[in-house]
Amino acid sequence: MMRQILVDFARARGYEERCGEARKVSLDEALAVSRGRDEALLAVDEALSALAGIDARKSQVVELRFFGGLSVEETAEALKVSPETVRRDWRLARSWRLRRLSGEKPDGA
Repeated sequence: MMRQILVDFARARGYEERCGEARKVSLDEALAVSRGRDEALLAVDEALSALAGIDARKSQVVELRFFGGLSVEETAEALKVSPETVRRDWRLARSWRLRRLSGEKPDGA
């Protein structure tokens, strides 16, 4: 749910800025939620959706840890797997996401 809220917010901000309807914000608010963070959040969302098509559990691990703020143990309990499985999925998903966001092709292609 948190993932969807953050992604919807980022998309809405982009829409407002493109349409010239940007609202005034304080400097503190602007620093907390910048355009760069919106773009990065949308890129992470797209990569996470692509990962879900390949391995749903790894996508869930990232979603629970990154967007939900759950610990390894809490994530393991939520998914009914061992903490080591969560750690392994987290490492592999993080590596996959970094490759995806960098534009690197799989298997060096």
